[in-house]
Amino acid sequence: MRFVVGAAGRSGAALCRALASRGTPFVPVVRNAAKWAALGLPGTPRLADLRDPEALRAALAGATQVASAAHARWAGAILAAAPAGASFVFMGSTRRHSRWPDAHGDGVRAGEAAFLASGRPGVMLHPTMIYGAQGEDNVQRLAALLKRLPLAPLPGGGTALVQPIHQGDVTACLLAALDRRWDGPQVLDICGPEALPYRDFLRAVARAAGLKPPPVLPIPALPLRLLAPLTRFIPGLPRIGADEVRRLTEDKAFDNAPMRRELGVAPRLLEQGLAQTFTQTFARAIS
Repeated sequence: MRFVVGAAGRSGAALCRALASRGTPFVPVVRNAAKWAALGLPGTPRLADLRDPEALRAALAGATQVASAAHARWAGAILAAAPAGASFVFMGSTRRHSRWPDAHGDGVRAGEAAFLASGRPGVMLHPTMIYGAQGEDNVQRLAALLKRLPLAPLPGGGTALVQPIHQGDVTACLLAALDRRWDGPQVLDICGPEALPYRDFLRAVARAAGLKPPPVLPIPALPLRLLAPLTRFIPGLPRIGADEVRRLTEDKAFDNAPMRRELGVAPRLLEQGLAQTFTQTFARAIS
């Protein structure tokens, strides 16, 4: 039986919808029963706080496959609680490759290390920035910001590379990972079809949102990092953290050939994914 940990989160819920549409039985494992019920998905949830080993062990009883959409830092706890014969599909993050230390990336690296050391069969998928999920606001926040700014101040002019992946392709990767047999623990980066400079990503988001792309203003990263916390005091502007600014200076480009080869998933073009994202956003706004 397939169990989905973090089933009420964005990627977890997307996976559960896909499993339900295929008629594949699954058991959702969640912390908040009301949040799961609000999704309107089938399946009786098992409740567990990942910080409670006994509750987690009880929730995973009977699992033959465990797909976890929880933060990768919990991989060790899930491995310890799951039945001995279970296989695993974990969600990680390409933040594990970042040269900038932070709690998110450190947690992913720790979870990956625990998984690889376990010798248990399965895979940890490390996605790049995910967009297009229900409840996700990465590109919507960016579009809201572009709507209010006459110029786009970007560190280094926005030349650092990004390679975002649509939630639909993340879900396809999760399904493919669940459908195949893994010999021991494996790790795969999953990403969009090609990397592009952040300034081009920004322009693509603006066009998809029906906005005129603003001119890019190159600016050193340090002043932007210092000013970023002030966004929380400006009404109508999305909050931007200093760490987010710093990550804009780092290339986030990855080889997707292993993803295509091992999972058979060809990610959709950015323009296609953004068009779908903003069409869905508009449809939800008027519904």
